Amino acid sequence: MIYEICNFLYPLSDIFSFCRLVNYISFRAIMSALTAVLFIFLFSRRFILFVHRNCFLDQVRETGVHSAFDKRGTPTMGGVLIIGAVLVSMALWGNWQNAFLLCSLAGMLWFGLLGLWDDLSKVRMKSGDKGLSERLKLILQGLFSLIFAWICVGPFAPLGSAMATKICIPFYKYPLVDIGPYLYGLFIFLFVIFISNAVNITDGLDGLAITPSIFVVAVLGIFAYVEGNRIYSSYLYYPFLRGAGELTIFGAAFVGAGLGFLWYNAYPAQIFMGDTGSLAIGGTMAVICVLLKQELLFPLLGGLFVAEAITSQVQDKIGVKWIGRRIFYRAPLHHNLQHKGIAETKVVIRLWIVAGLLALLSLATLKLR
Repeated sequence: MIYEICNFLYPLSDIFSFCRLVNYISFRAIMSALTAVLFIFLFSRRFILFVHRNCFLDQVRETGVHSAFDKRGTPTMGGVLIIGAVLVSMALWGNWQNAFLLCSLAGMLWFGLLGLWDDLSKVRMKSGDKGLSERLKLILQGLFSLIFAWICVGPFAPLGSAMATKICIPFYKYPLVDIGPYLYGLFIFLFVIFISNAVNITDGLDGLAITPSIFVVAVLGIFAYVEGNRIYSSYLYYPFLRGAGELTIFGAAFVGAGLGFLWYNAYPAQIFMGDTGSLAIGGTMAVICVLLKQELLFPLLGGLFVAEAITSQVQDKIGVKWIGRRIFYRAPLHHNLQHKGIAETKVVIRLWIVAGLLALLSLATLKLR
């Protein structure tokens, strides 16, 4: 809204000098982050009270690991706050004619609504194990992934036909190979599903998922700024993606929303993000990675999420179902660390440190190529 108004008044910028600022990505990114933080601080307490009054409370799953305090009755669906903050921020500062922004918002909303449906089902059934079935969630995740893959490799590809089906890898200056629309479409399909579920698996301790998510999206926002700038992208040998800089503003809004949410989600949590938040965050990160051609950077940048997902799937699919025994004491990774006697807060902070180091290493790939 502010972006559109300022562009409308731009011919009068000699009088309304403020209108010139909206053409600077850095300014809009800062304002979008501040707007998102302010939204969280203004509405979180009211939302928490609303959730309490309507008994939308977390349904604790039995993991075999005891917490330092009883988390039963903690409000859930806090992802609504994160999504709402990003949407309001983008309504004010975003360019809604930008394909990169529209794809990212679509991913966030689709997966967020899917997570909200799952959270409401768990509350209604009064069980953390009785939400949507795994099959139904995979079908709905796959439906979005299929549509998104078709957009990315089809005639309306935001990246253009020259870059649409090429694979880029970290530490190498040029696209590695063009794998064609069918194989790349399949790759996108599987990638989006995996990442969205990886964040969902990681969301098991107070503040554990949101801080690494902030690191990941912040780094992707910097990549978006570089790839959306003709001079910087040429200097650093990245493909120039016209309009990708809008993802910097989107990422800044998410970082602001994440920091505001962490205020209430830090141990001991006053609210959980629920599947509403974790699926929305995972879907958003996956979409941004694909749009920026950084899919193969994610195993490094989001290494914590990958490790959490792999330990969970290895335990469940290979250990329990195939071998008939546990491979780890507990799964996913954070519960295994708790089982070894490490306090919850120490597990969370140590994993934050790991995620931060991986983010710094990922940033280094901008130059180390």
